[in-house]
Amino acid sequence: MGTATSDPTVMLASSTLAHIHLDGEIDEVFASTEEALRGRIVEAIRLLAASAGEPVTATVVDGAVRWPLIVHPDGSFIEATALAETEDGEPASASRALRTGEVPVLDAADAPSTEAEVAPAAAPVPAPAVEVEVAAPSAGESGEVPAAAAPVAASAPDVPVFESAPAEASVPRESAPEASAPAGPLRSTTARREPTLRDPVQRVTPTVEDLLGSRADRVKPRATEGWQGAIRRATGGAVSPRPGKAEQSRLDRERLVQRRLDGPRTIVVLNPKGGAHKTTSTLLLAATFGTQRGGATLAWDNNETRGTLGWRAQNAPHHRTAVDLLEHLDSFAEPSQASLAALDTYVRTQVDARFDVLASDEDAAASSSIDAAAFDRLHGVLSRYYRLLIVDTGNNMRASNWVAAVAAADQLVIVSTVREDTAASAAWLLDGLREKGFDRKIDDAVTILAAPSAKPDRKLAERLERHFAQVTGDVVHVPFDPALVDGGPIDFDALSPESRDAWLSVAASIAQRL
Repeated sequence: MGTATSDPTVMLASSTLAHIHLDGEIDEVFASTEEALRGRIVEAIRLLAASAGEPVTATVVDGAVRWPLIVHPDGSFIEATALAETEDGEPASASRALRTGEVPVLDAADAPSTEAEVAPAAAPVPAPAVEVEVAAPSAGESGEVPAAAAPVAASAPDVPVFESAPAEASVPRESAPEASAPAGPLRSTTARREPTLRDPVQRVTPTVEDLLGSRADRVKPRATEGWQGAIRRATGGAVSPRPGKAEQSRLDRERLVQRRLDGPRTIVVLNPKGGAHKTTSTLLLAATFGTQRGGATLAWDNNETRGTLGWRAQNAPHHRTAVDLLEHLDSFAEPSQASLAALDTYVRTQVDARFDVLASDEDAAASSSIDAAAFDRLHGVLSRYYRLLIVDTGNNMRASNWVAAVAAADQLVIVSTVREDTAASAAWLLDGLREKGFDRKIDDAVTILAAPSAKPDRKLAERLERHFAQVTGDVVHVPFDPALVDGGPIDFDALSPESRDAWLSVAASIAQRL
């Protein structure tokens, strides 16, 4: 990093990652464990000390608590945790003795055995100042802060004790002569802490896992919208502000949608009333997930007879449906013969939106139907080829394939327009599902409230949101979009920016529950 010209700041982003800010540049220190990270932070300061030819005094900042750390060019260091204090100069809350003024005195067995264990309370050797800022560690389930992150006071406030790294300055307690201990211990109401003896800092060599694991964290978001994006473009990237609030919100939701899944997931879209926006929601969700995740997404019309998902999708060179796939499903049971390419003759690829559509039966003269057994067979095969299956359902919640879809769902999506009748149908559906034992799925379901016109009833929308927010996991509003009115194939490129943003919010709410 070179000789410091200003006070560096080291920020601990997590238990395995720290950012070192120095002279306008940011270096990362990455390790696989918290202890290894600590060693590498000390090593980074040691390099500064070696460059300066003298010890470097750092101020370790842990949330609102700070204490001094002295690192020598040879890698030895002294950490004065007993001097921990808050930003306003008050004694640190990390040490109850320092905060309350009580003086914890060690028992004889805990007393330092040599003078080398306790550094003198005199002022430390002058050195270039280095500020090390450490993010406050999160408490575990027990509410305790990890010991490695919390400052420890081992003496009274007026007698600071330093924890030192050099091996020659530390004598194991077991080898300490008993004659050096105090004649008798003094007691305090403060719980006694054992002094921490630091081991010498061991140089930790980064591995390839450390290198590869730090790649994503080095990628800085670049503003593309608003005045921030305009400045970046005008300066050719020389000045690159962070994204504004709106753009950062979009980036965060995109990351949620793109999160890694450990297996295939099934999302089932429900409302037993026709015209409730189910098919449109299924296609728009599939398009959002498909474009954000890069494919492997299927929109599946699980209507027991005939649905309209295939009609609302973009045209395909064939008209095969789930019934045709079911008739040839055995050919996909043999892995050596089956392939995703073979499915292309049964699904309808939406090239621009990067998802496929499996339509329901479109033959008006046909008498075949999909039952629970057929759904389970199809679901078993399709789950081998797609990461996400977004299932559109029919209007008969008593149909066996409808019930089978709900049973197979990893996530339920309840859809309603902002109308009394469609909302009442959705509420009735939820009541029925609870009676069937699907309480947990309902509690985590996502409700979509779609505006039926450019000026929906605001009071009704608020009333519906209050109701569904109490019975499902989340409620997301989507605006009216003229591009969806004609009922024909959906042109995803024609959607308004507001619609795209709203459906990204819906997809993000679903994704974080998968």
